[in-house]
Amino acid sequence: MKISHSKLIYFSIFFLYLSCQSPSVIEDPELIRLKDWMTGSFNSSEQAERDSNFFNINLEMVQIWKDRKDAFWLYIEQAAAQTLERPYRQRIYRFSKNDDGSFESAVYTFKKPLRFAGVWKEDDPLSHLTPDSLSERIGCAITLTFKDGIFTGSTFGKKCSSQLRGATYATSEVRIEKKVLTSWDRGFDANDQQVWGAITGPYIFIKVKDYL
Repeated sequence: MKISHSKLIYFSIFFLYLSCQSPSVIEDPELIRLKDWMTGSFNSSEQAERDSNFFNINLEMVQIWKDRKDAFWLYIEQAAAQTLERPYRQRIYRFSKNDDGSFESAVYTFKKPLRFAGVWKEDDPLSHLTPDSLSERIGCAITLTFKDGIFTGSTFGKKCSSQLRGATYATSEVRIEKKVLTSWDRGFDANDQQVWGAITGPYIFIKVKDYL
């Protein structure tokens, strides 16, 4: 069967187009590793038992919107072990990879979060929400790098604003390993004095269950 010259040109352009398309961001193996390590049930019970400066905190992180190809999206719920039904922090994180090879965890809030308390237990949590219903916490994204089998990162400077307990800005430092998440969130006032968050060091959360 003969193929016309014009058709040959068409197919050449078509396959050139396909070859130039970059793979989906969620196919990146390191980004998948980051998502997998972050997804699960964590708690700080071991740390709380040996150090009274820390509380027993439960941390649930589940993937949402699994059909999206732009990034990995996780719903985060954090609560004291004694009051799991009333989490004090509910967020959505968007994990993506930057052009320089680093990773970004953007932070989002949503209206009336307590109505979603416990939604991490569902098969398809927050399926009726979409990104356009979220509010990004500008300046609060964490930039992460992967080295020697560990993800580490933090917020930048004083860009993450906070009004909690007299603070004007907040900082976050994280270290992510396969079964351990180390997190240090702190708030500071206009004089750079710490007004909330752990004083002596970061919280150490041990993964007790995977949600993959």
